[in-house]
Amino acid sequence: MAIAMVVVSFFYFDLNQLLTLEALKSGLSQFKVWQVEQPILVAGVFLLFYVLITALSLPGAVIMTLAAGALFGLFWGTVIVSFASTIGATLAFLASRYLLKEAIQKRFGHRLQLINEGIQKDGAFYLFTLRLVPVFPFFLINLLMGLTPIRAVTFYWISQVGMLAGTLVYVNAGTQLAQLEGLSDILSASLLISFAVLGLFPLVAKKILNVIKARRVYAGYRKPRQFDRNLIVIGAGAGGLVSAYIAAAVKAKVTLIEAHKMGGDCLNYGCVPSKALIRSAKLAQQMRHAQHYGLESVEPRFSFRHVMQRIQEVIRTIEPHDSIERYEGLGVDVIQGYARLIDPWTVEIARNDGESQRLTSRAIVLATGARPFVPPLPGIEDVGYVTSDTLWEQFAQLDIPPPRLVVLGGGPIGCELAQSFARLGSTVTQVEMAPRILVREDEEVSELAATSLQNDGVTLLTGYQALRCEKTADCKRLIVEHDGKEQAIEFDSLICAVGRVARLEGYGLEALGIETDRAIITNDYLETLYPNIFAAGDVAGPYQFTHTASHQAWYAAVNALFGHFKKFKVDYRVIPWTTFTDPEIARVGLNEQDAKAKGIAYEVTRYNLDDLDRAIADGAARGFVKVLTKPGKDQILGVTMIGEHSGDLMAEFVLAMKHGLGLNKILGTIHTYPTWAEANKYAAGEWKRAHAPQRVLAWLEKYHAWRRG
Repeated sequence: MAIAMVVVSFFYFDLNQLLTLEALKSGLSQFKVWQVEQPILVAGVFLLFYVLITALSLPGAVIMTLAAGALFGLFWGTVIVSFASTIGATLAFLASRYLLKEAIQKRFGHRLQLINEGIQKDGAFYLFTLRLVPVFPFFLINLLMGLTPIRAVTFYWISQVGMLAGTLVYVNAGTQLAQLEGLSDILSASLLISFAVLGLFPLVAKKILNVIKARRVYAGYRKPRQFDRNLIVIGAGAGGLVSAYIAAAVKAKVTLIEAHKMGGDCLNYGCVPSKALIRSAKLAQQMRHAQHYGLESVEPRFSFRHVMQRIQEVIRTIEPHDSIERYEGLGVDVIQGYARLIDPWTVEIARNDGESQRLTSRAIVLATGARPFVPPLPGIEDVGYVTSDTLWEQFAQLDIPPPRLVVLGGGPIGCELAQSFARLGSTVTQVEMAPRILVREDEEVSELAATSLQNDGVTLLTGYQALRCEKTADCKRLIVEHDGKEQAIEFDSLICAVGRVARLEGYGLEALGIETDRAIITNDYLETLYPNIFAAGDVAGPYQFTHTASHQAWYAAVNALFGHFKKFKVDYRVIPWTTFTDPEIARVGLNEQDAKAKGIAYEVTRYNLDDLDRAIADGAARGFVKVLTKPGKDQILGVTMIGEHSGDLMAEFVLAMKHGLGLNKILGTIHTYPTWAEANKYAAGEWKRAHAPQRVLAWLEKYHAWRRG
């Protein structure tokens, strides 16, 4: 209360008018007289007043610093301000800590968790950075740091050291201002230099910090005087291929290292084969329900071996896009082998031809991807299992799909595979520990997807926890638990689809101390602990999508090659994704459950596809488009679609969000009739109808009535 009264009194009595440049100049001569008569007293009073100003976070610290230079000169002015500012800042820090910290942490603790962890780990360095760059408001740093776990002693001495350079610059400017006798003195060389230093200081400070950080990080390593390559890329999945492509396009000398197959998981085990399987399964299902289209329904007859052969043909058709020959033609040096980091600039390659090779590079991009996670269930190795990576090879020789199939996992991969194999004739049981499948989607989306899978014959067990696997002479079983009771599920094949984990082992990350936590830890520029080593794609997270890996690859490659000029922060604002079940589920931005969890206000606009002419004509009139917008505005916060072609239709909303276009722009865009894309326009029309200006419409109704006489 006392602090509040002092602050209110300060502004009520206009005491802030005393802390202006004009007041400083007008009172400078009188202060000088007092200083000559009582130098110690004036210095002491000045110091206490400075402490009071900074402790109460009142405006005027800059003027006080200039005044110190004018009154006491460069040396003593710097000494007085250095201690006064640090003491005052620490008092403000302590006040914030004891008055606000508990309440703030209690209310926003879950959102501040990452900040708290970062401060506990590198709080001194963060504070030093903020103190060294005077762009950040002095008082704000004091108050915000008081809300964090940083120790008061650490705060004091880091502030004392970090603010010293800036204090010197401002005090020096004050010594020059004290010499002004007329307007012509403003152009004096020494004064101009002082202000030039003030302007350049943030840039210089940033460079100094980078040098300090680099020295600390690279301590113990000898940097090569020259390099074999401008860039080495480890991993030839989407992230690695795009990184290498960009480097070659700008004429950098780049080497791409891949131990197995070019194209990575997406081409060989993931996106491409799974979509080929989905297409075959969908056609089989359409044949069973041909009467829906006025045709005669038939049970499809096929060899599962031929289905799997077609999948391999699709892969072979796409392979040239990602082949060694193509990339070597683009100027990329491609090496097949296992790469391992020896130091921040050196990569050792165990080549597939048996040779060993070492290369140095100024920059390195890690794009090693991810692999399926296999849960450590007792007995799982005994019964045998396949994953989304291995099923294509292990099922390739089957004439019929697995008769009894268990799919473990209710995420996108599990749902896609469960539905496809059910449509191809397998008796499928899908087991998910969570209370519903696709838990990242809104509940109504999960429910619609679950209904679709069950209609296709999938036995869906949600809320079931897998306990163990058992094998007898003639039977394989998965033991699950639900509501405290155990249940056995017999199967011929088991697919583990419970998620994917980044490939972090075998590349030398541990030896170099590169930090990982489910993925390689990077900053906003995709730099790892070492600023010349970058990570992109699944190994970097936070999204495990092929299109995100390609997106990150641009930032990794450009920052690796040109970061000494300009760095670009990776942009995750608009990331779309699609689950390729039938119907497809597509999303971009926020959905309702995310918006609620983050406390973001929103409005919902919904358009049901059973109203869309093309959906009715195609016999696929199920699903909806749901758009979240800012209350009262057409700004799009997020979109969820479930229906035919949702993944393709989402592109219009992705474009709109990326470039700040609202629903009014989509509504005003001509969409061909009859197409699925009209769903986007009609969703925008629903928003417009809900926000029609009722008062204006009422007046228009009266106007038209008047016009009729």
